[in-house]
Amino acid sequence: SSENAANDVRAPMPGIILEMKAQPGNKVKKGDTLLILEAMKMENAILSPKDGVIKSVWSDKGDTVDKNKLLIELE
Repeated sequence: SSENAANDVRAPMPGIILEMKAQPGNKVKKGDTLLILEAMKMENAILSPKDGVIKSVWSDKGDTVDKNKLLIELE
């Protein structure tokens, strides 16, 4: 469903996770930085798409991720 899609935070590009700020149970606001993804020598802040609570985190610091990999689920 589209509601689920809004709860999923996916990698916008392939890269390496430099920093994971989100932990399960954290409350976040729309626009909060959830993680830092390095891609093509650039650091990209991945932001929360909405206010919510971190339900689960599917990647960790140092992980190499592919484009569209599920990184974080919100509830």
